[in-house]
Amino acid sequence: MYIVAIAWIYVTLLMAATERSLVAGVMTFLTYGLGPLLLFLWLFGGPRRRRAAARGQIPSGDAPQARTGGRTSVPGDVAHEPDGADAKADK
Repeated sequence: MYIVAIAWIYVTLLMAATERSLVAGVMTFLTYGLGPLLLFLWLFGGPRRRRAAARGQIPSGDAPQARTGGRTSVPGDVAHEPDGADAKADK
């Protein structure tokens, strides 16, 4: 993913260098290079952020609520118990 980002910055930097004025070069770099690149990195960095949050590397206040429907799990929640842990033997 980072090789694509580096290549895109390189291409847009060369595009900006060929503009006739400094203002046009800066605007070219911002609109064609930096803006879309930040959007790309944010969109494709989402799975990495979710994995880091699941491992606990992100503080719980900043962690996205992925696949929980907005609710948080608490210790002793039945979702974390193995299947059949609460089942009783048939008589």
